[in-house]
Order: sequence, then structure tokens, then C-alpha cells
Amino acid sequence: MRSHPRAPGYAVATVCIGAFMGQLDASIVTVALPSIQRGFAASVGAVAWVGLGYLVALVASVVVLGRVSDMLGRKLIYLYGFGTFVVGSALCVVAPSLGVLIACRVLQGIGAAMLQANSVAIIALAVPRERLGRAIGVQGAAQALGLAAGPTLGGLLLAAGGWRLLFLVNVPTGLLAIVLGVVFLPRSTELRARARLDVVGLATMVPAIGAGLCALTLSGDRGLGSRWTVAFVVIAVLFAWGFVTHERRSAAPLVDVGVLSSRPIAFGILGTIASYAVLFGVLLSMPFYLERGLHVGVAVGGVALAAMPAAMGVSAVLAGRSIGRHGTGPLTVMGMLLIALSLVVMMLSHHTVLALVVELAALGVGLGLFTPANNAAVVSAAPRQDAGVVSGLINMGRGLGTAAGLAVTSLVLGSAAPGIGASAPAVARGFTIAVAMLAVVSMLGVVVALRAGGGTAGAARDLASSAEVPQ
Repeated sequence: MRSHPRAPGYAVATVCIGAFMGQLDASIVTVALPSIQRGFAASVGAVAWVGLGYLVALVASVVVLGRVSDMLGRKLIYLYGFGTFVVGSALCVVAPSLGVLIACRVLQGIGAAMLQANSVAIIALAVPRERLGRAIGVQGAAQALGLAAGPTLGGLLLAAGGWRLLFLVNVPTGLLAIVLGVVFLPRSTELRARARLDVVGLATMVPAIGAGLCALTLSGDRGLGSRWTVAFVVIAVLFAWGFVTHERRSAAPLVDVGVLSSRPIAFGILGTIASYAVLFGVLLSMPFYLERGLHVGVAVGGVALAAMPAAMGVSAVLAGRSIGRHGTGPLTVMGMLLIALSLVVMMLSHHTVLALVVELAALGVGLGLFTPANNAAVVSAAPRQDAGVVSGLINMGRGLGTAAGLAVTSLVLGSAAPGIGASAPAVARGFTIAVAMLAVVSMLGVVVALRAGGGTAGAARDLASSAEVPQ
């Protein structure tokens, strides 16, 4: 299969199944939370851990699994990831209590981390360097499609058979992906020398990430000044300091801090955090504004919101094709500028559904231009033996950005328009403030993209560095 002329395309298509499923599972569960709450007679805060448990497990383990993949093989860990994801999904279907369901979601998150830690690295291994940008663009389109399909498919499955059906659908799809992965994914040709797992690094990194995500989530629910929020912030800072200090001194670090000294990698990950904070901040705030601010029905609101991921998917493919000709620098800067401009316009003019659809589509185009170019720049700058850990860092950035966007946006909306009975003007005010904050984040993202090497010089550097992408 390695010598087959269509082998790279088959490998990318197989990886796209995992990319689609990961984003689908992240967005589809949000639709089911009210049904899960009723089914287990639980509080909203307790049910929120159905989503949070998945996110914490994914973000906390993705870098670790990237390092393990660099030593044991990316195809191997990727396939075990699908197996873990399938088992977790099957256990979610039969979960007898909310606690068991959350535990099964944690197992799902670990499986998803095994997939995401290797997806970009496998593409870099399978695809010739001149087609790398296009391949990453296709993967970005698969992620956008999964994100867009989640709420719609979730609603259909809920109507057909309840929330357990949402997890059952993962089982046959995952089994098919395992078979395809065995046949079509290439084995890693360059691996790191096996070394003892950095237990101290693991024991400090996981609490740092977990406490940080809990702090972000609680800040949206209880406010920035709550005792629990402050406590988790302190825990996250202390463990993060301990992690960085240990990694700098370790002979076999879990994460080589020196990798982050590369400007394209460090700023690329910061750009990933910013873009996903914007993406999920808009996904959270827009339904509230459409339903309670403009009094739009759920069906119409869902169609309007789909304009963003749909446009993102189309532009990601086009951006991938342009990377080989123009480099990544201009596309990252152009994409983030369009994101910022779209949010500024949305902040000033969002009084009709049609205007919002146009603004959401423009925002999706910006995200589609930025994401594949940014990923390609980071992967191209990574040393061959660190492809797995860098791929893990990209996905950790996605998780952190997602949590930050959800937490900050929910905090703003909850402060401006508390309760279900909030007036339409109050909801509109909260939405405007939330979009303004996301616009500031995107403007910082523009600075990050420029610092990473945007413009003509950055494009030249990207094209030169693409020659070192692992084959």
C-alpha cells in the first residue's frame, strides 16, 4: 500500500474519519444535555461534566500520548485510540447512572486524544511535501463538517431513539475506521528512542491542565471571584510552574520545552487557542441571541448558525490548495484579519438574521483560511522525531481555546442577561459584549500571526521549511 499511487489520499481520507468524529462528538452531546438531565434527574452543573469530563481528559492527555506515539509509532497509537473510543462509546450507551456516564466520557476523551495526537503527524508522514497544505485543508474541512453536523444529527437521533443513540452511532463507524486504518495508514519511519516515561512531568502537567480547565468552566458558572475558581487558578499556576521547572531540567522530558522556542510553533499554538476561543464563543452565544434576542425558531437558528462551519469547510479546502503557491504566512494573517473584521461588523450590526448569516459566513471563511495554514506552519517547523508531541500541542491548544471561549462567553452572557426570563435588550447587550471580547481576542491573534512570520518573508520561510516535512 505504501507504494500505491493513491496511498496518500487513502491515508488522508482515513484520518478525516477521526477528525469528523472528534468534532461531531464534541458538538452533538450539547444537544442531548437537557435529555440526559431529565433522564438522571441531575442538576445542570452535574450534567455539564458529561461534556467537561471529555474535554479535560482529551486536553490533559493529548500531549502525553503524542510523546508516546513518537516512541512507539503513530499508526499503532492511532488505531488503539479508535478502539478506546469505540469501547467508551459502547459503555456510554449502557451507562446506568450519571457518574458512570461521565467516567465513560473520560474514556472516550482519552481515545479521542490518541486520535488527535497523531492525525496531523500521520498526514505529514503520508503526504508529499508539495501536497501537505492541501491535505491539512481537507482535514480541516472534515472537522468543520463534523462540527456543523453535530447539532442537526443530534436532534434527529434524539427524536428517533433518545440520547443513548448518539453514542451508539460511534460504534460501527469506529470499527470501520479501525479496519481502514490497518490497511491505509502508513507506519512511522522515524521514531524517538524509547525512554522511561517522565512520571514527574505527567504528575504535574495533568493537574495543571485539569485545574485550569475547571477554573475556566467555573468562572462562567460562578464568576471569577468565587472561592472554587480562585482555588483552581492557584492549583493550575503552581502545578504549571512545577511542570515547566521540571521539564527544563529533565534528561528525557515529557515535552521538550525547547520545541516551543521555535517561533512558528509557539505562536502557531497561541493562534490555535485564539481561533478556537472565537469559534466556540460564537457557537455558544449565537443560539441565545437568535432565540431570545431576535425570537427566531430553533430550526431557523440552526440553519443560520450552520453558515459558519459550512463556509469554514469550503475555505479550508481552498486554503490548503493555496499553501503550496503562497506559503502559510499570508493565509494566517489574512484569515485572522477577516475573523477580526467579521466580529467587529457583527458587534456593530446584528439586527437581522440575514445580516448575521452573512457575518457568520465571513467569519467561517476567515477560520477556514487560518486553521490549515497555521497547522501546516507548525508541523513544518517541527523536528521529525517530535511530530507526535507537536501534533498533540496543536490539539491541546484547540481544547484550551474551546474551554476559554465557552467560559468567557458564558460569564459575559450570564452577567448581562441572567436567567431564562431575561429581556431581549439584555440578551442583545450581553451578545454585543461577548462579541466585542472575541474581537479583541482575534486582534491579538492578528499580532500573533504577524509575529509567527506573516507576509511575504514568512511565506518564503514556510516554503523553505516545508522541505523538511517528514516523508
